[in-house]
Amino acid sequence: MNRSDLQALSRVRLKEARNLFRLRLYSGAYYLAGYSVECALKACIAKETQRFEFPEKARVLRSHVHKPSELLEVANLSGQFQLARQANSRLQASWNVVNNWSEQSRYKIWDQADADAMIKAVGQTRDGVLSWIKLHW
Repeated sequence: MNRSDLQALSRVRLKEARNLFRLRLYSGAYYLAGYSVECALKACIAKETQRFEFPEKARVLRSHVHKPSELLEVANLSGQFQLARQANSRLQASWNVVNNWSEQSRYKIWDQADADAMIKAVGQTRDGVLSWIKLHW
């Protein structure tokens, strides 16, 4: 899987989340919206990987996690994102929602409000987490 695959997958997962929400399948919508952010951050990590580079083992292992805050660090975007959140309280609020997501989210039942909050936190054009990440992938 390469960077463009991860970018495409991020877009597809958000689209799937929105469609599941319309069908009132809120748990799946919540999970896939969060997964969209994971794929986007992994695209940022892929961007940082140089062709023919033999990556450092620790970085590789840290890239295979499912926690947004950890992936942000591996992508070397934590500092920039912190500044962006300080300048935009709505982006901070979106991040607060997204940062609670994990791969374990698939084992919970999420309601309409949870799914709506996650989809908005991820996909809002101006203040969504995915919009900010796309500036760096």
